[in-house]
Amino acid sequence: MSFEVLAPGMLALMQDSGRRGYQHIGVTTGGPMDEFAFFWANRLLDNDLNAPQIEITFGGFSLLAHDDTSMAITGGDLGARLNNRDIRPWRTYRISRGDRLEFTAPVNGLRAYLAVRGGFKPAMKLGSCATVSREGLGGLHGNGAKLAKGDRIGFAKTDNLVDAALPDTEIPDYREPLRLGLLPGYQFRHFPPVQRMKFFSDDYEVTQNIDRMGYRLQGDAIHSDLDGIVSEGIAYGAIQVPSDGQPIVLMKDRQTIGGYPKIGCLSALDAGHLAQRGPGASVSFYLGDVAGAEAQRLLFNRRLRLGVSGD
Repeated sequence: MSFEVLAPGMLALMQDSGRRGYQHIGVTTGGPMDEFAFFWANRLLDNDLNAPQIEITFGGFSLLAHDDTSMAITGGDLGARLNNRDIRPWRTYRISRGDRLEFTAPVNGLRAYLAVRGGFKPAMKLGSCATVSREGLGGLHGNGAKLAKGDRIGFAKTDNLVDAALPDTEIPDYREPLRLGLLPGYQFRHFPPVQRMKFFSDDYEVTQNIDRMGYRLQGDAIHSDLDGIVSEGIAYGAIQVPSDGQPIVLMKDRQTIGGYPKIGCLSALDAGHLAQRGPGASVSFYLGDVAGAEAQRLLFNRRLRLGVSGD
């Protein structure tokens, strides 16, 4: 039971929810850039929420099905086509032997998630298949490589076909202006009030320098009263401010330590929304709090448990 990669595109990676418990030895978590889309892809198929998927960035990716299954596509609309027929994300589809699936180019968002019933079957390293190429970990063969032409991606046989879709009212529009809640950290107080005011009143632009390690933003420069800090552990979504005053949002493949002051951090769901924006997108921030972020996550987790039409 497998798919065959016909065209690898710019970047297609095997991902589960991430590699936990190894940051103290310098191994980062990896995992899906957009957790909202990743978990919904598995939920639509009634999979284990950690079941491995393919994260497709920018498109140009195509597969040939060698067996029957059900699949779900979520996240960005990358112009998906099934047997030359346009299909839309945020729903499940039946796949038959000989079907061809392709993702062409971004229409709305940057990253799509492809899940199959029961999950894909890649190699596991340190308890996860999450691909972190810099560390040579994860992926189909466990060596950190992105998917390549000719790869055969196995999945479990299943006769239980699934028909489900996320309601249109709950589907994100990645073209909308993005406003994110900053959770202030203990270095927040080292940014003088004028610098904080600039940060919260400015619109930042996503630059060309974005990848799975971090998103560099450009706007009104802000500065702390620290010359630097002793390198320390870094959380997912942390916003570093280097000497040029331009914020960097650290993403799933971030380094595990760093020495730049941090004005605060984004929640995982907010960082996922940012991960769907490309160069030129506008981003602004407001002062959030941990209680609000926790409530947002609890509501999301409850919605996942409730499921959708067709379950």
